[in-house]
Amino acid sequence: MPVIFDSRFGRRDFLKLSSLAGAALVLNAGRSVSAAQTSGQPEFHLALLSDTHVPGDRLNGHRGFNPWENLRTVAPQVVAARPEGVILCGDAARLDGQVADYEELKALLEPVAAVAPVYIALGNHDDRANFRKVFTAHPGTLADAGGKHITVVEHPAVRLIVLDSLMYVNQTPGLLGRAQRTWLTTELPKLADRPAVLFVHHTLGDGDGELLDAERLFTVVAPHPHVKALFFGHSHVWATFRRDRLHLINLPAVGYNFSDQQPVGWVDARFRPDGVALTLRAFAGNRNGDGQTAFFAWA
Repeated sequence: MPVIFDSRFGRRDFLKLSSLAGAALVLNAGRSVSAAQTSGQPEFHLALLSDTHVPGDRLNGHRGFNPWENLRTVAPQVVAARPEGVILCGDAARLDGQVADYEELKALLEPVAAVAPVYIALGNHDDRANFRKVFTAHPGTLADAGGKHITVVEHPAVRLIVLDSLMYVNQTPGLLGRAQRTWLTTELPKLADRPAVLFVHHTLGDGDGELLDAERLFTVVAPHPHVKALFFGHSHVWATFRRDRLHLINLPAVGYNFSDQQPVGWVDARFRPDGVALTLRAFAGNRNGDGQTAFFAWA
């Protein structure tokens, strides 16, 4: 297997909006794909998943959803889409990152990993040590920053940096930490030859259960205009925002939603040097936005 695996919002504004945007299920920062397409550009086709919450017990569920069955449903959809890579944006495991959770996750992802590398971020329901016991081979370039699981993915269209916000297992808050922020401060100036996009599990507001050093992350990113977007999960919400030039993309959950207004599904993404086209693939929950695509142009 190859793997396994000017609208300006402050942090309080972001927190309020993130609770509202899911109801509309609209990519309000986008424009039509047809208007944005440019010939001759390289394109990086990815499947974006988040919050799979796969349990070791295949019958374990939440809110009427079965996360194990949900990922079994999604896997052939992703295979059929034929992406060049897959990102799972944290909370891969059900609650506390048991070895059995990751064994089931790995088995479910085997058909996907046979066609594309799978890059996995770690969230608050993951366990770094148990994850590494099961996922012994990793695609991309692993970075060394205080023991965190950081992956850099290179492509002519875009550079992806998958960060690690796991602080405490099965506790809601997240933290990048000084070592990871220092690594970004050192490395980002060297990576300005193409657009860069960051992935992190935790939401970026100022709540006690979010990324506790989100504002420090924004401070690190601010001097680097080649950083175009931040993708994250955690809230099980499908929504998009802007903070200055940055696109902030909240990915829907695969495992289950927290609200009937939200979709359960994944996102088909096509990154180009001038932006990204995102298509929602909702297979459960609120499916009103299923198949809708919007293009987000890099500032």
